[in-house]
Amino acid sequence: MINNIINLSAHRLQQNRRQTGLSLVELMVAIVIGSFVLLGLSSIFLSSNRASVEMRKSTQQQENGRYASQLLYDDLMLAGYLAEFDATPLTSPDDLPDICTTDMAELLTALPLHVQGVNDAVATPSCLTDLKAGTDIIVVRRASTCVAGSAGCAAFLANAPHFQASLCTPTDGTATELAFLANTNAEYATQHFAFDNTLTSFTRRRTSCGTTMADIHRYLVHIYFVANNNEDGDGIPTLKRAEIGATGFSIVPLVDGIENMQVQYGVDISSDGVPDSYTSVPASVEDWRNTMGARVHLLARNTVTTPGYSDTSAYVLGDVNIAAPGDAYKRHVYSTAVQFVNPSWRRQ
Repeated sequence: MINNIINLSAHRLQQNRRQTGLSLVELMVAIVIGSFVLLGLSSIFLSSNRASVEMRKSTQQQENGRYASQLLYDDLMLAGYLAEFDATPLTSPDDLPDICTTDMAELLTALPLHVQGVNDAVATPSCLTDLKAGTDIIVVRRASTCVAGSAGCAAFLANAPHFQASLCTPTDGTATELAFLANTNAEYATQHFAFDNTLTSFTRRRTSCGTTMADIHRYLVHIYFVANNNEDGDGIPTLKRAEIGATGFSIVPLVDGIENMQVQYGVDISSDGVPDSYTSVPASVEDWRNTMGARVHLLARNTVTTPGYSDTSAYVLGDVNIAAPGDAYKRHVYSTAVQFVNPSWRRQ
């Protein structure tokens, strides 16, 4: 009996020893299977990660292109806004003014030209830097919709141009302000509006013709252009804006990845406020003044390359054809059309 018990215990111990651990072959098979599983998971992860990165780049490009288009649309729509003053009676300059001028007399001369542009710019204007050759420049001139010093608006900035429209037609026979018969831009500027960079010059009054002064607005000159870089040497083309201020023009980066800008201007020949034809280069000063709308075409690209991709597409920006770049950046064209509300509606 005792021998049977001993033999049974030994048999069970031998079974347990045989069931403990893995053989070398089993271990190698398990490792190979695990490697294939990990390889498959890694491939799925890398593929998903690449797709996520490309999606983020595509989304960023779309946001940049749409934002740049909307930004230009909003500013161009207000071109020529001068509060309550109608610039129609002003005399056009003999020649196109320097877009970078900060002289108040020259800015007054340019006041009737609500927009101005440079087509396929080669030379860089004095107030711009790092201009990308062959792209367009567009200038927007208008008063701010903000009243200087009011809630949420900046206060009067000394040495920066401002505008104040008169609302006063006196009945006391003084023939001042709106009752004054003006013949020149300078005369309009002495009675019908104030245009200066010194606060004491703003004495135009409200409709009551009392002591309450009319609202003062900051006068804006916005020059939009495409630069080769956002920051020096980073190689990221960027839509930028030069803004006139107290000490001249300052440049503000707006949107990364905007590689080209082309503008076509809608010229109103019939004086009904509606463009009759579109051109990249209005032929004369009067054609610039008769410009009542614009079509803006932007070429936006990703700010980083896509490995294994080659851009073989050609692009059309208005009347400009751009050959396939052949590089690894993905691109898209964004276009918008805008009506210059203030000058065009005055003709309708």
